[in-house]
Amino acid sequence: MSEKSSAFVPNPEYLLQVHQLKQYFPISTGFLKTTMLKAVDNVSFDIRRGETLGLVGESGCGKTTVGRSILYLYKPTDGEIWFDGKRLGDKASLQAFRRRAQMVFQDPYSSLNPRMTVADIVAEPIDVHHLCATRGEREERIHELMQLVGLNTEHATRYAHEFSGGQRQRIGIARALASRPEFIVCDEPVSALDVSIQAQVINMLEDLQKQLGLTYLFIAHDISVVKHISNRIAVMYLGHMMEMAASNELTRHPVHPYTISLMSAVPVPDPQQSRKQKRIVLQGDVPSPLRMPSGCPFRTRCSRATKACEESRPEMREVAPGHFVACHHL
Repeated sequence: MSEKSSAFVPNPEYLLQVHQLKQYFPISTGFLKTTMLKAVDNVSFDIRRGETLGLVGESGCGKTTVGRSILYLYKPTDGEIWFDGKRLGDKASLQAFRRRAQMVFQDPYSSLNPRMTVADIVAEPIDVHHLCATRGEREERIHELMQLVGLNTEHATRYAHEFSGGQRQRIGIARALASRPEFIVCDEPVSALDVSIQAQVINMLEDLQKQLGLTYLFIAHDISVVKHISNRIAVMYLGHMMEMAASNELTRHPVHPYTISLMSAVPVPDPQQSRKQKRIVLQGDVPSPLRMPSGCPFRTRCSRATKACEESRPEMREVAPGHFVACHHL
C-alpha cells in the first residue's frame, strides 16, 4: 500500500489492482493560463475476485473519476491499472478488457438512448463485441437478460421514457451484463431512486453477484448503503484515499478523523442511542482542487491538524490487519 514503492508487482490473488492512479484535468484560469485540476491523486487499491469494494466520500471527491479512469473512459494521467494479471494501456489489452468490464451509470434517465428500444439498448454490447451469431440467438439473449433483472420480456419493443426510474436502472444493469463481464463499476446506481426501490436494486445486485460470480466497485456517498453491499470500504477525500478496511471494521472502528465524522452523520434507528450519539460537524468548506492545501488534504478541516500535517502528506499505513489509514496522528 505504500505510495513510494519503486516497482509494482501484480498479485494473482486480485482481479483488479490500481496503483498510484492520477487523473488531472487542464482548466483554463485566464488568458493563455492553464491550471491542473487534480481530481484523483495517487490512489491505490485492490479488489479480489467476487468481492465488492465500496468507495465513499462527499460529492466532488473524485469517486466517479476513479471508476471512469479504471475503465479508460478517461485516459489516466499516470499510474498503473492491472486486470487479471495484465497491465492495461495498449489497444489489445483494452479491447479484451472492455468486454470483461462494464459500468452501471448513476442517472438512469440520461444514460439510456431515448431513440433506441429496450431490446437495442440491452443488445448494444452484444452487437459491439459480436457475441451472437444469429438474430434468433440475439433475441433469446435479450430476453434472458431482461428476465435476469426482473423485467418483462414483452417490454423489449418499448422505449426508455415509458419506464420508471427503477425500471430504467434495471435496463442499464441488463445492458452491463450483456457482454458477460467479470467486473462492474456501479457508479452511485441507486442515488437517483426512491428508498424502497433502492433496496430492491441493491438486493438484485447482490443476487446477480452470487449467481454470476461478479466483482464490483460500488461507488456511493451513502455509507449505510455501501456498508450493506460491500466486503471492504475505501474512503476518499479531495482526490486522495483516507482510509480502507473491511466493512464491519471501518464502520465500527473508524480511525481517520474524516471517516469518524462521516460515521457520526449516519442515522441510528434507535431513538435513545441516537440522542447519545455525538454528531461531529466539520468546520470550513472543502478546499478547491485547483488550490490544494499543502501536506494532508484534510488538514484545513481537521481538529487534530499540526505542523506535521502542513509539511508532508501522510502515507497509507496498516494500523491493524487489512486496515489502512493515511494520517500522521493515529
